Amino acid sequence: MPGVEPLEIVEQIKQEIDNIKKHLPYGYRVEVGGDAELSQTANDAIFALLPPTIGIMLLILMLQLQKFSRVILVLCSSFLGLIGAVLALLIFNAPFGFVALLGLIALSGMIMRNTILLVDQIEYNKHHGSTLNNSVIDATILRARPVILTALASVFAFIPLAFNIFWGPMAIVMIGGLSVATFLTLLSLPAFYLLIFDEKQKYKAVQ
Repeated sequence: MPGVEPLEIVEQIKQEIDNIKKHLPYGYRVEVGGDAELSQTANDAIFALLPPTIGIMLLILMLQLQKFSRVILVLCSSFLGLIGAVLALLIFNAPFGFVALLGLIALSGMIMRNTILLVDQIEYNKHHGSTLNNSVIDATILRARPVILTALASVFAFIPLAFNIFWGPMAIVMIGGLSVATFLTLLSLPAFYLLIFDEKQKYKAVQ
């Protein structure tokens, strides 16, 4: 079937395959092979290496940001990409398979990089005598252009790949996720930073 991945076809006929398995004679079995099997093997390999990879990533973030609350802020920002990624997959009716998962993992890294740039600039401004409000505003304005231009360059680079049968879902995830997450990062991160690190607000809440 043109334009349809093997894994989609396997999922569509899964019920029929299960019915055949129930009526097979003793000693016979049905196994899924080809691209569907390779995709499952690749997914298993990713999930096997995911825990140590996340551990290393957390260690690097802690060394870079020097504070657990900042690390949590950066990690939470990575989920902003899910909004655009899911919307893009639904709009283009693309499957969420192995390549889409790869795109989602890469997307989370790109979003966290943008968040680190903003947080690092805010901390730099604070250490040089600026108030918290001015540090957040100046950092957002200063970093907005490079963050947006980098995101646009990535989005336009993935457009030709979006029409590919195999790599299309990954490109769609990257395009949708990065477009929405870039906007949400610049909009929500400064607000959340002020909410978490504004000592005056915390003091009022205690009173």
